[in-house]
Amino acid sequence: MKKVYLDNASTTAMRPEVVQEMTKVMTEDFGNPSSTHSFGRNGKTILELSRKSIAKHLNCSAQEIIFTSGGTEADNWILRSAVKNLKVERIITTKIEHHAVLHSVLVLEAEFGIQVDYVTVNHDGSIDLTHLSNLLSEDKKTIVSLMHVNNETGTILDIDRVGIICKQYSALFHSDTVQSVGKTEIDLQKTPVDFIVASAHKFHGPKGVGFAFVRKNSGLQPLIFGGEQEKGLRAGTEAVHQIAGMAKALTISYEKLEEERKYIYDLKTYLINQLEIHFQGFRFNGKREDFYNIINIILPFSEDKTSMLLFSLDMKGIAVSRGSACQSGSIKPSHVLKEMLSEADLKLPNLRISFSHYNTKEDIDWLIESLKSI
Repeated sequence: MKKVYLDNASTTAMRPEVVQEMTKVMTEDFGNPSSTHSFGRNGKTILELSRKSIAKHLNCSAQEIIFTSGGTEADNWILRSAVKNLKVERIITTKIEHHAVLHSVLVLEAEFGIQVDYVTVNHDGSIDLTHLSNLLSEDKKTIVSLMHVNNETGTILDIDRVGIICKQYSALFHSDTVQSVGKTEIDLQKTPVDFIVASAHKFHGPKGVGFAFVRKNSGLQPLIFGGEQEKGLRAGTEAVHQIAGMAKALTISYEKLEEERKYIYDLKTYLINQLEIHFQGFRFNGKREDFYNIINIILPFSEDKTSMLLFSLDMKGIAVSRGSACQSGSIKPSHVLKEMLSEADLKLPNLRISFSHYNTKEDIDWLIESLKSI
């Protein structure tokens, strides 16, 4: 059976060069980077070269990159330490963030009694920045947590503008950049953001590893205790092979960024054209011109097709989703779309289709044919 993978916002296939790099490190450079003998020093060298390489692509200093198990850990750590150690009294966020942020915020609200304010979300998934400014005018030590690219709709936040607004009101700014690192330029010298996070498996690297950018002198304290690894900010022996794989994946992603971005954008345009021909009346959740590798649509099908849509496509070898993979298996409507759509529209069949450079026009043709047969 033909297999078509169109769920790249959930995870991506590892590039062969990344697998090669990781295999080499696992085979030859297995020393513990905290050990002082030559095996350990070798591991430490790989670790620090990976850190420098990642920092170079984001235009920050290597000491501002802290390795974690992924975006979820990094989000949890930053928000918790901001409340516990930096004495933040209020978190401003939205109801369309990833659950790594939303659930952390609810726990912090219950545990520390902090104030939580949610910025209004417009019907196209964009954030009401005037409302953000109004919320910030209340004089309280605040951290603003807003994601750069929404993982379900592809809606893009103007992080430079939000960073300027936060600076104006002396608020800290954290952005979950899991969907954008490796897929668009981020210059941390120019963007006034205090914390960003990344997961390697979103840019063709391995699962189970990521990093946080923590602007120097932030005052963050560790979430995990035990050893002095990661400048004392994240205890535990570093997964050197995964970190080397992540650095390699990020390097290739940025080397090929322009070429792959254009290729994927053309694929997305082709899909939209095909949808317009074969499914008149389909609608975008978000805007047509949202992030280039994600498209979220409502199909002009009856409500009773909703529950079987993904299953039917899966039977034809097509992997797509209805939203975040972290809540797949849940029949509840997406918390993101809930903020954007009417009750009636929420019940209609929707799809999130997300591309990578491994996809082809033939994949899209098969998706269209399969949708026509449902």
